[in-house]
Amino acid sequence: MQNSSPEFSVVIPIYNEEENIPELYRRLTDVMEKLCSDAGHPPDNYEIILVDDGSIDHSWELIKELHEKDPRVKGISFSRNFGHHIAISAGLDYSKGNAVILMDGDLQDPPEEIPKLYNKFKEGYELIYGIRQQRQDPFLKKITSKLFWWILRRFSGVDIPQGQTMLRILSRRHVNTLNEMREYARFIHGMMAWVGFKTSTLEVKHTPRLKGQSKYNIPKMFILAFHAITSFSTVPLRLAAYIGFTCSFISFIVGIYFIYQKIFHGIPVLGYASIIVSIFFVGGIQLLVLGIFGEYLGRTYQETQKRPLYIAKEYID
Repeated sequence: MQNSSPEFSVVIPIYNEEENIPELYRRLTDVMEKLCSDAGHPPDNYEIILVDDGSIDHSWELIKELHEKDPRVKGISFSRNFGHHIAISAGLDYSKGNAVILMDGDLQDPPEEIPKLYNKFKEGYELIYGIRQQRQDPFLKKITSKLFWWILRRFSGVDIPQGQTMLRILSRRHVNTLNEMREYARFIHGMMAWVGFKTSTLEVKHTPRLKGQSKYNIPKMFILAFHAITSFSTVPLRLAAYIGFTCSFISFIVGIYFIYQKIFHGIPVLGYASIIVSIFFVGGIQLLVLGIFGEYLGRTYQETQKRPLYIAKEYID
């Protein structure tokens, strides 16, 4: 591509998606060439940035093969697995387009929905979220996803649209603002919402995964939720204080009750088992509170180290 500043950049994080990459490329290039022509640009006025997040299959080899036959395909290969959200950040760092499209590489978000999002984007918005019309996932994943988004909306402190996909379009100004945010603990959905530019949502189709398996299992979903909350809110710290106050208050009331029973009714304080249970309960609460404090302290420690967000072992451009 001759134009050094393409109109569109498509950023796609890749992790062990060798089975999906050829079909992804075929469908995406068909969509983007038509979109460029319809928007009055040359049909090659776009770039596809594939960020290989430490894949252990042949994903990177396929990306290099695509680049050899199509220079619009560019790539970044990490030295190891740094995580989905950091891979997205690397793609945003590398992108040059005036409109930047984000999507996952599993084809659950169909590339054919991109023109619909772009038409909405042209109304003057800085960010258009794709919202699933109907999630095409197993029942258990649907339930955990709803719980995940409820927790985030309730405790993260930012207005994050529920049911959003990774498929979305951002303006160059929005991307530049995100690129200035270099914190190590990254939750890209929250960062985009925190920016505060004019945004909108649009329903898009959601299809079953073409091949392979999802990289987010249930434990990873809960870890991501806790990571997101601690990245954008101090609610867990306040919650720890509330739990401590509540336990102390209940203990005080129970202590007054036993003293009253002993003095006025001569009832001895019995119950070795209840005492042991109470000790273990309070000990568990203390460890929980220390764990929350430790999570925030650990994040502060990581930020002071000022290590790079990612290490790329190879670029193709």
